[in-house]
Amino acid sequence: MKIKEGYLVREVAGSTLAIPLSEEAGSFGGMLRLNETGVFLWRLLEKGADVPALVDALLGEYEGVDRETATGDVEAFLNSLRKNGILDE
Repeated sequence: MKIKEGYLVREVAGSTLAIPLSEEAGSFGGMLRLNETGVFLWRLLEKGADVPALVDALLGEYEGVDRETATGDVEAFLNSLRKNGILDE
């Protein structure tokens, strides 16, 4: 899976935002604010990571996170992207 073409991630006034570059990309109606974990996962999705790779990356990046929590966080993030039409599966 991968982030659809047409999005740019930028830091604006202390927040990291996913910004649509075209009307088609922006069909969800705005910008998406990403926290630190969201940016981390977004960058992996830009390279075409799958769910197991995303979970393993979270486990490697953040100490004290168990697999169940990492899996739930990845699924929640992916569902948000799906809901907004940003994920290309």
